[in-house]
Amino acid sequence: MTDGGDHLIELVDLHKHYRVGTEIVRALRGVSLAIDVNEYVAIMGQSGSGKSTMMNILGCLDIPTKGNYLLRNQDVARLSQSKLARIRGRQIGFVFQSFELLSRTTALKNVQLPMLYAQMSNKKRRAVAALEKVGLMDRAHHRPNQLSGGQKQRVAIARALAQEPDIILADEPTGNLDSQTGDDIMRIFDSLHAEGQTIIVVTHEEHIAEHCHRVIRLRDGLVMSDERRGRRIPIAPLPGRAAIAEAVAPPMQNAIAV
Repeated sequence: MTDGGDHLIELVDLHKHYRVGTEIVRALRGVSLAIDVNEYVAIMGQSGSGKSTMMNILGCLDIPTKGNYLLRNQDVARLSQSKLARIRGRQIGFVFQSFELLSRTTALKNVQLPMLYAQMSNKKRRAVAALEKVGLMDRAHHRPNQLSGGQKQRVAIARALAQEPDIILADEPTGNLDSQTGDDIMRIFDSLHAEGQTIIVVTHEEHIAEHCHRVIRLRDGLVMSDERRGRRIPIAPLPGRAAIAEAVAPPMQNAIAV
């Protein structure tokens, strides 16, 4: 059980049931845990463990059947779909295994797109700053078919960062990458965490979880273990988080035309 304090995320006796034909699938069966600001968490489990269901609920893509999901002390499990969409647009940055980039749109415009839906200001400057942060400004006008897998994932990370979210939620972020490229992507997450970003990684790979400071293991819809540990992976710093915050200031000299 959680300790009742102020947390970024708090799950209280969370259940999620699905009906498949005449059968009831109990994907989550009473999960209670808390995640604080600037934690770096891996959620692990085999197929059917409930980790994908938990990711969908944490990302406000689904709601629980029973229990509470508090995000900054607000019970988002009770909100309407339109309010959940606003939270997704403002507070949660998603990074997916399959990148989820629009194929006919440049990297820069892919990064801008969620900010358009969220009606955020200074979209272009935020997008430029985010691409610079992941070292991909020289590919800003390239489309996804002109990018490598690692470059596509950097665009996806930039897209998440540009919103300045409370949480980055990464679903198997290295699953479509070779091991070296995957390590490069995880080093970006390491550096973002060192700057203060809260990161939740859903993975089944132990070497990916090694980057995280906390590993939550699920089995059959229950938390089987919750291990906290010290940093094991050395990091290389990225440009400061202020680079994106400064995007709302007067136009940057190196801003490029859309």
